[in-house]
Amino acid sequence: GLGKNLFFEMRYKDNGKIIEEFILNKKPYDSSTILITGKNFGCGSSREHAVWALNDFGIKVVLAPSFGDIFYNNSFKNGFLPILLAEDEIEALFISVNAQKGLKATVNLEEQMVETEVGNKYLFDIAVGLKDRLLKGLDDIGLTLAQSDEIRRYEKERAKITPWMFQGV
Repeated sequence: GLGKNLFFEMRYKDNGKIIEEFILNKKPYDSSTILITGKNFGCGSSREHAVWALNDFGIKVVLAPSFGDIFYNNSFKNGFLPILLAEDEIEALFISVNAQKGLKATVNLEEQMVETEVGNKYLFDIAVGLKDRLLKGLDDIGLTLAQSDEIRRYEKERAKITPWMFQGV
């Protein structure tokens, strides 16, 4: 239920009424799944709530020239994709969105590409482990469970060396 609080101070007046001029309060942007932003997006977001709010609002991907470190890392832990693009690419996307009054785009994680409906393509880099994590839908627990056989094997061998640690287990 955090989506209603996304960008709260920018989306709502003190009396709780919607600020009509805010971009995410306007159609078609109010149903966006991709958010294009400026530098250092998520800076100051030291908890996962920022990612949860974006997800709950319906946004699945943020395109930016840079991200706050904690936000960036929390994104992957929560199945959310932050994409780094060059500043000039972000500016070109802003121009296209304004010219089109909304712009449809597709994010292809496997090919590491953002493609707009007008044919512009933007390639992005992502660490192999982070890409794999998202493609497989794994969180930290899922990553650990994926190593279950190795963990059992280790525990079996370790029990031979330090049996007292495994008594009663």
